[in-house]
Amino acid sequence: MSNDQQYDPYANGQGHGQHVPDVTQTWEGQTWDTQFQPAVQQRQQQQPPVTYEAPYQDPYAQPAYDSTAYPQPQGVTYEQPQQPQPYEHQRQQQRQQYAAAPAAPVAYDTPVPVEYAPEPVAEAAGSGYSSPTTSGNTRITDAQRARAEGRSPVIEPGLQPAALTAVLGLLLAGGAALGPYGLLVPLVLLQGLTAAGWFRLNGMWPARQGIALAFAGGLVADAALLATGREHAAAAILGTLGVWVLLCLVLQLRSHADPDERMYGLMAGIASAALTVVAAGHLGAAPDAVVVGGIAVAATVVARALPLPGPVSLVIALLAGAGAGIAAGGLTDLGSSGALIGLAAGVCALIGLRVASYDYPSRFVHMTAGIALPLTAAAPAVYLLGRALA
Repeated sequence: MSNDQQYDPYANGQGHGQHVPDVTQTWEGQTWDTQFQPAVQQRQQQQPPVTYEAPYQDPYAQPAYDSTAYPQPQGVTYEQPQQPQPYEHQRQQQRQQYAAAPAAPVAYDTPVPVEYAPEPVAEAAGSGYSSPTTSGNTRITDAQRARAEGRSPVIEPGLQPAALTAVLGLLLAGGAALGPYGLLVPLVLLQGLTAAGWFRLNGMWPARQGIALAFAGGLVADAALLATGREHAAAAILGTLGVWVLLCLVLQLRSHADPDERMYGLMAGIASAALTVVAAGHLGAAPDAVVVGGIAVAATVVARALPLPGPVSLVIALLAGAGAGIAAGGLTDLGSSGALIGLAAGVCALIGLRVASYDYPSRFVHMTAGIALPLTAAAPAVYLLGRALA
């Protein structure tokens, strides 16, 4: 057996009984034999892998190239990334899906609009306040409802503020009978109610700086009157008022609010300071005139608060003020002259009540301005008539 012939167990029909021709066996790998080994050529040249890089595609533009211009190599497969659809195209697809989808069943009952009947307005004697408007879809104020129903949008303070005004007027009369320092305590209370009530009456709350400034003006006027005496009461009141007008102007110039709001604040501040300072006229008036004026105002506001028709109530209130002036004048040195002071004080008190009851004010306005304004408005009449008749 030659070197090229190898032993084959199937050569002589052995094994499975098949005849296998002679095959020359050669080594294709590296061996330790130093002799020359012929290189065996590959029977099939394998094509190297081809990598294909797709050109950059604009996600919001359609492909501008022809797919046939870039033939795909044989035996190479690649997966091209999916191009994102433009935003408008996606929105259009969503609209089509929503339109094709069936409507979802409504899980709640649609409320049926209900018509609300207007609530009855309370006409009880002495109260004068209607129930707050909380029903219906539209919120209207009591003044708007009153105008729609043909009623007056003005509510008087009522019996309770009138009773408190009468008590404060009697305190002023009693303090005047005791002396200037006895009059000072109820006067300071009157000035505080005037300063707070006027700002709230104008819809400005909280207005701490304006109220404090107006109240300070009243205190300064009181101190000036006590220092200079009743003989120089007019100069003390007018001087304090002039200074406080300038202070109100400076206060509003320092404000950072809108020009319209600053103008409203300036007018309210000047008016509140003027009323508070003018209330100090009770301290500068003759004591007998203050006694008559305080009692006359008390009788006037109580008579006005009685449940009577409008013209009748007005006449009775004026008669009550004049009658109280005559009665108080008999207790003092004024005598029958007290009727004139009482009538003038009653007229000023009615004016103060009318101002405090303007256009459906709140209860807080009635308990501050409704109490203080009748006595504050009567201060100039008491001062001037007291000096003329004393």
